Amino acid sequence: MSVKHFIQITKPGIIFGNVLSVAGGFFLAAKGHVDFALFLAVVVGTSLVVASGCVFNNCIDRDIDQKMERTKNRVMVQGGMPLPLALIYATLLGVAGFSLLYVQANPLSAFCALIGFIVYVGFYSLWLKRKSVHGTLVGSLSGAMPPVIGYCAVSNSFDLAAVTLLVMFSLWQMPHSFAIAIFRFKDYSAADIPVLPVARGILAAKKQIVLYVLAFVLATLMLTLGGYAGLGYLAVAAAMGLYWLYMAWGGYKAEDDSKWARKVFGFSILTVTALSVMMGVDSQTAADVLMTYAR
Repeated sequence: MSVKHFIQITKPGIIFGNVLSVAGGFFLAAKGHVDFALFLAVVVGTSLVVASGCVFNNCIDRDIDQKMERTKNRVMVQGGMPLPLALIYATLLGVAGFSLLYVQANPLSAFCALIGFIVYVGFYSLWLKRKSVHGTLVGSLSGAMPPVIGYCAVSNSFDLAAVTLLVMFSLWQMPHSFAIAIFRFKDYSAADIPVLPVARGILAAKKQIVLYVLAFVLATLMLTLGGYAGLGYLAVAAAMGLYWLYMAWGGYKAEDDSKWARKVFGFSILTVTALSVMMGVDSQTAADVLMTYAR
């Protein structure tokens, strides 16, 4: 057992992705007036909570991870860390993360983090992932919480913008996750995980991907229509979203489903990254426009 094992078991790639969305929500609410000490506390606090959830997930999934090619070398599968130590580690990470958010940000942001944690560890990992095709839908709520945490840490209110972020990122999770399930079809089948492509077929998953991407595109526009983000954000959101929709629609003609799904997955990462950046960059523009009309 080494320091490397303690890092790997937290799934650093997932943490990094969540940091981007936390920052997007934070800067959207900050509107150009950034408290960098608060930002650091929110990023670190959320990262610790996400890391805790990932460690718990590794502990819970060790039996099915050994059946999947992409997860068979994970720390818990290979016996790189005793289960009791991993559980203690996960608990300490979670306590530290929740405490940091509660004390340095506000109780609302800590509560949002707690909801996301309970959904991911309790409802998704312990229950629905193995039992229901709807596990992805429920799990999407946890993946959508980081930008909401970032927003609420600044605003201290769960307003229309927070709801929009929750809806946006929940919708984004669905085609993103379905695409993974398509190009990792053999893995999910081997582990008997009832994701949509396995349970109902790849064609059904393709239809759902198109519908969810369309809904996502419409949801992204609401930040500008609600006055929370500016026209620059709107232009990027529309361009990225429509191209993602075009790629999703191309699935009906794809000769290689796995190759197509990898492209849809890859562009989903680019899309959510671009939107997270633009939420921060263009939020001040929206605020200025609103002030102009208010006068």
